[in-house]
Amino acid sequence: MPLWGTASGPPPPLAEGGGAEGSGGSSGAAAIRSLLPTRRRLRLDPPSKLYFPYEPGKQVRSAVRIKNVSKSHVAFKFQTTAPKSCFMRPPGGILAPGETIIATVFKFVEHPENNEKPLDQKCKVKFKIVSLKVKGPVEYVPELFDEQKDQVAVEQILRVIFLDAERPSAQLDRLKRQLAEAEAALEARKKPPEDTSPPIVGEGLVIDEWKERRERYLARQQVEEVDSV
Repeated sequence: MPLWGTASGPPPPLAEGGGAEGSGGSSGAAAIRSLLPTRRRLRLDPPSKLYFPYEPGKQVRSAVRIKNVSKSHVAFKFQTTAPKSCFMRPPGGILAPGETIIATVFKFVEHPENNEKPLDQKCKVKFKIVSLKVKGPVEYVPELFDEQKDQVAVEQILRVIFLDAERPSAQLDRLKRQLAEAEAALEARKKPPEDTSPPIVGEGLVIDEWKERRERYLARQQVEEVDSV
């Protein structure tokens, strides 16, 4: 089993135990549970792979869209087998029901060994996304997953797939669109919130317009008085 890098201790097991010792209803129920599909809290796009442009000697980026498809707030966290050469932005967070975020994954690409062809290399690096149901919009801290280990679920293990950066493809185009969306969302979060308070009436606004109209009215009155004399 690969070693998953995490800042808060070892990760939960990759799968629930399928059976329990003993006989009767308990073992039968365990067997039935093992055959049932795991109910996902998150929907990922792409669902099982992370696509990276192959550029040896450079730090490249991938992206994955994460949506909370449950009816509760859900905390998620990335883990990887290569924490020294990869990092995620954000590395974790909390999503409200129906909320979506695009996470960016950064990876340094090593130069090939033994003159291997770039796209023939088998990348052993993997990423894992785990989730945890939380009560309400609490503040995200990685320690949440340590405090409730029994409730942590493995959402997906993502394989790394390299794409030829010089050859157009549907996966490469999709990746570029997702990265652009992620950058736009990051810039939007950096902007200060808009001021929705009503404007303050002062010089240069309503008062100036009122003064100008009154001056025109008084000027017309003076002209009318002169004409009447």
